Amino acid sequence: MKVGIYGQFNHKDSGIYIKELFEILEQENIEVCIEKNFLALILEHKILNKDYNNFCTFKELDATYDLFFSIGGDGTILKSINYIRDSNIPILGINTGRLGFLATIQKEEIKRSIASILHKKYEISERTVLCIETIPANEEIGEMNYALNEIAVSRKNTTSMITVETWLNDKYLTSYWADGLIVSTPTGSTGYSLSCGGPVIVPDTKALVITPIAPHNLNARPLVIKDDTKITLKISGREDFFLASMDSRIATLSNATEINIKIAPFTISMVEIEKDSFLETLRKKLLWGEDKRN
Repeated sequence: MKVGIYGQFNHKDSGIYIKELFEILEQENIEVCIEKNFLALILEHKILNKDYNNFCTFKELDATYDLFFSIGGDGTILKSINYIRDSNIPILGINTGRLGFLATIQKEEIKRSIASILHKKYEISERTVLCIETIPANEEIGEMNYALNEIAVSRKNTTSMITVETWLNDKYLTSYWADGLIVSTPTGSTGYSLSCGGPVIVPDTKALVITPIAPHNLNARPLVIKDDTKITLKISGREDFFLASMDSRIATLSNATEINIKIAPFTISMVEIEKDSFLETLRKKLLWGEDKRN
């Protein structure tokens, strides 16, 4: 088995768990290749006892990889998508961050998780990816024009709201007068969209959700639509520019830009250990069913 590893140092004790992961992988004779910048951080923090200066590194992935480890929080997984793209390499997220809806493997469970993988006790959850196209084309977006969680438009350099004219499959929906608008996948429904009042959507649901950000028209509610819908946005406001975000990446666009959003022709494969289902994650992370009176 060959695995790629990418991570970030989100916690003061991250190094302890990174070291544990490497030791387990070495014991199991698993071929490991580390993202180049992450390896530089490992060497800088002197986490590993061995000399890994000549360790296998990568800048891009190919079909020889069987699995990809993301060490950090959900933000680390979102950045990992830049390496995975349409390669269909499954991602296993180890949470050394905070909440961890995507990185569901807790740092204390690394040994159990590796054992489950080696014994094939896991499932693959296919996740929808969004794709953005702009007219005219924008250099800041380029080929990195996709998002696992959401694509959002928002105001820039102003406290004034923007107007987001919205079409679904070329049919006019409405104009949102708001701080911005979020188009979210089921995976992203527990992120930015949720904090703006959007619904939680089970990951394998064939749907997207449109969620306004602080709308001035108070009757504007989140809208769930089929995932094969093409969404067209046109933005206007007091400023000449607005922001478009694709997960953690941001581009500045002019108000003359037309945005088209649709699902990408590929999905992202997320590894789920048997006991770490999405419903279990909801109960643990959102404290569903918890009652301090009991």
